[in-house]
Amino acid sequence: MAHALRLPEIPQKATFQRIQQRLEKSGVWEHLLGLWLRRYFQQAGLIVVRGWWPLPSVKNRGRIAVENCAFFPGVRLECVEGASITIGNGTYLNRNTEIVAYQRVSIGRDCKIARDVLIMDTDQHPLPNGDLDRAPVTIGNDVWIGARAIILKGVTIGDHAVIGAGSVVTRDIPARAIAAGVPARILRHT
Repeated sequence: MAHALRLPEIPQKATFQRIQQRLEKSGVWEHLLGLWLRRYFQQAGLIVVRGWWPLPSVKNRGRIAVENCAFFPGVRLECVEGASITIGNGTYLNRNTEIVAYQRVSIGRDCKIARDVLIMDTDQHPLPNGDLDRAPVTIGNDVWIGARAIILKGVTIGDHAVIGAGSVVTRDIPARAIAAGVPARILRHT
């Protein structure tokens, strides 16, 4: 009597999920995704991608320089030719944050940017003469930006400022100010 050939079991979906969970718990996956993301930047420190899906998206024809920072799923960076994006040390960009640079967007160090924030230095549509209206955006150090805030072209936000959730920032915000609203206005200085 011949013995039946026994084939190894095919791993089930649960096996992949266990591997994924182990990678996430160990922190290895966050660093591997960070290494993958670095290839899109001209200059990059340690980048950690916290989360699994959707992966951050980068369209870079300009210059993007990123120091040690964390990206969450769905972050999108778009930098056209001749433009630049700089992101300082210790800054984190939460889920679905979008940064669009047609000239320059500069974010300082230790900034906390909540989910679904939009930062853009242009109206992103041409004027009747074919030109884009653009102006640089500068965000200082240790700035907190609340969820779903929008930072528009030509804005400078000073160090240690706080921008409330859902705000639309159309004018400069001084250092140590708390601003909120549509359009954002200064509520108080700290």
